[in-house]
Amino acid sequence: MERQIPLRFGHASRAAQTHVNLSAVRQDGRCLWVAGDETATVERLTARTDEHGRLTGYDDERTFFLADLIPLPAGREEEADIEGLCRDGAWLWAIGSHSLKRKRIKPHHNDAKSRRRLASVVREDNRFVLARLPLVTGPDGLPEPVARDGDRAAAVLGLHKDSLADLLADDPHLAPFLAIPSKDNGLDIEGVATRGDRLYIGLRGPVLRGWAVLVEIRPGTDPDDPHRLRALRFADGARYRTHFLDLRGLGIRDLCPHGDDLLVLAGPSMGLSGPVRLLRWRGACGTPAPEADAPGIVHADDLETVGDLPHGDGEDHAEGVAVLDTGLTGGREKLLVVYDSPAAARLAADEAVLADIVTLPQ
Repeated sequence: MERQIPLRFGHASRAAQTHVNLSAVRQDGRCLWVAGDETATVERLTARTDEHGRLTGYDDERTFFLADLIPLPAGREEEADIEGLCRDGAWLWAIGSHSLKRKRIKPHHNDAKSRRRLASVVREDNRFVLARLPLVTGPDGLPEPVARDGDRAAAVLGLHKDSLADLLADDPHLAPFLAIPSKDNGLDIEGVATRGDRLYIGLRGPVLRGWAVLVEIRPGTDPDDPHRLRALRFADGARYRTHFLDLRGLGIRDLCPHGDDLLVLAGPSMGLSGPVRLLRWRGACGTPAPEADAPGIVHADDLETVGDLPHGDGEDHAEGVAVLDTGLTGGREKLLVVYDSPAAARLAADEAVLADIVTLPQ
């Protein structure tokens, strides 16, 4: 780690605890797209630099409500648990966790209530969406998502029993885990990256005998409804593909393209604190061709370890990585890492939260 920089959020986002529940990040020129897992919003922060052009932090937050851009199955107020963001040309993609959750036991609960809560599994429908949002240049010269831009319309997958979870309902590997909450090794999406006309979707869980899972789809506009996405078929007729990565027992916590390579943030699959590792899958993000599809089985030897990241015990969970614009970092390639449940030392006196800048080895 080279240093830390502050991310400053507005009053509303601090009140919603977005700054301490960061779950996704993507760099976009001078801007940083971030999301928290307790709201149904996407945030845009703007870079601040010193007199030498060196990045000093991000602020000037602007909040975009998903319900202003796409229909949400459970309405405006329920969280969407956004766990992945990526930009592809003039589009911003956002994906929910697609996970069930088991209710937590809190310290004041008696034994009977604690037992009832452990038996209670909740589905929140806003979590089961994949959104594609058109980006335009706003009056301030910065990108902003809109509901429509000419013939481009914001669109969503997951409103009509056609979510990614529905797509996997008969999958021989993943179907048994769809009824299991995320923190119990059930389905839990935590990263997304573009690859040509395809999306890679990383799963924190399930982890199958030490192998993490990545799902590949070709989302396209439904010809009957420009506000709806559907999973287009591959040449072999399949509507999705699965790839299995030997992360030595860890799940996928984020995905980040880096040229033709894919950076994989790996960490514990369930509610545990443990190793957090950044790996490089070389060539995984090159434009796909029928004769050069990514392999379905990716052995540990095919993944380069970039390095380990710090983690706390019950805190400081690395949830998102982004490659920074070299114009902000003196020409050197560096990563920004954001954390869920930040330790007290990450909470600055001016109500900012500190993110890490990490030098990316060549």
